[in-house]
Amino acid sequence: MRFLPTEEQRSFARSLDAMLTAARTPATIRAWAAGDPAPGRALWSRLAEAGVFALAVPEPYEGVGPLPVELATAFVELGRHGVPGPVVETVAVAALLSDLARSGEPGPAKRLLPGIASGGTLATLACGYACPPHDALDADVADLVVVVAGDELRIAAGHGPVHPSADPVRRLARPLPEGGELLAAGPAVVGAAEQAVSWAMLATAAQALGVGLTLLDRTVAYARQRTQFGTAIGSFQAVKHRLADTLLALEFARPLVFGAALTFGSADLAAAKVAAGEAAYTAARTALQVHGAVGYTEELDLSLWLRKARPLRDAWGTPSWCRAQVLHGS
Repeated sequence: MRFLPTEEQRSFARSLDAMLTAARTPATIRAWAAGDPAPGRALWSRLAEAGVFALAVPEPYEGVGPLPVELATAFVELGRHGVPGPVVETVAVAALLSDLARSGEPGPAKRLLPGIASGGTLATLACGYACPPHDALDADVADLVVVVAGDELRIAAGHGPVHPSADPVRRLARPLPEGGELLAAGPAVVGAAEQAVSWAMLATAAQALGVGLTLLDRTVAYARQRTQFGTAIGSFQAVKHRLADTLLALEFARPLVFGAALTFGSADLAAAKVAAGEAAYTAARTALQVHGAVGYTEELDLSLWLRKARPLRDAWGTPSWCRAQVLHGS
């Protein structure tokens, strides 16, 4: 049996790579961090046209999914290019509403999923499984802020003050605890929330893998160009070892991510999340060490990816929580 992406999946990844390369995402990332979401929303529309968000939406609600392998393929590219916004959270909301519909509550899905699939609705999610547990990413920009509190699912009436994380692109806000429209309540909400977390873990793992790949690519390129004592620093044994260790970590994480997309088992998803998150963080540390002081400068595009590694490692399941899930499921 060959566990390799199909030609169609590879073509999908290449098309997203070409589109995002042409979009020059560093400028979009900086605008989003500065509070200007317009370029990001324009890019969001292009991603929707390419079918990225429809991958998590079932066909009865104007999607093409659920297709977890294709979604993982897409999110690796989103991570490689540093696409800003609540992309993971939008997928999680789509998964939550889809599972709720399968449990006999189709009303919210019929109303909200078509907008998510088409890219017209930027959605974000706050629930007890997230890290931090009660905050929502980009609640100030999102068109739809969904909150899971116990066995209740609501649309938030608003949100509190926005505060940054380690990555200035990832702005967090706490939805208001009271008010808002009640979408559903009962045991079905709990099961749907667990399904949403599973999709969020997969998308975050794939995104972290993409971030790590970009950090490694940029660091290798720098090591070939930067000279010291008349020779490229990439020829130094210590630098070679750091780069090789980073590559091994990323290549070890890649099959775990796509294996988890195939099986969608809780232990597999947790293993993929912790492996990809740790590999991206290793890539960030290597990038800083090889670049030296210049790696800390905000003017260097590298910083846009450096700041993503740590938050993605902890989002939707910290390493310790994921390891506990793996042990529990083994």
